[in-house]
Amino acid sequence: MRGRALVAWNLRRIRVKRGLSQERLAFDAGIDRSYVGGLERQEENPTVDLLDRLAKTLSVHVSDLLVEPPRGASPPKALRRGRPPAK
Repeated sequence: MRGRALVAWNLRRIRVKRGLSQERLAFDAGIDRSYVGGLERQEENPTVDLLDRLAKTLSVHVSDLLVEPPRGASPPKALRRGRPPAK
């Protein structure tokens, strides 16, 4: 699997596992939400500095963004669309 594909796979996997929207992750990391979407679609080529910021925001080591998924693993599912209901 190529580097961009690994970053896309792991970024979505970790983000969804933590229940974070792209918007929330982007805000917390200080980047644009559309850029996070582009990373997850393999359209963007992140710098090492950006990977460091995303890893710090997700509380993981930067190497976790480059982990090879198990053979035959299903792609990470997306979070439910839309904003959560107001409390």
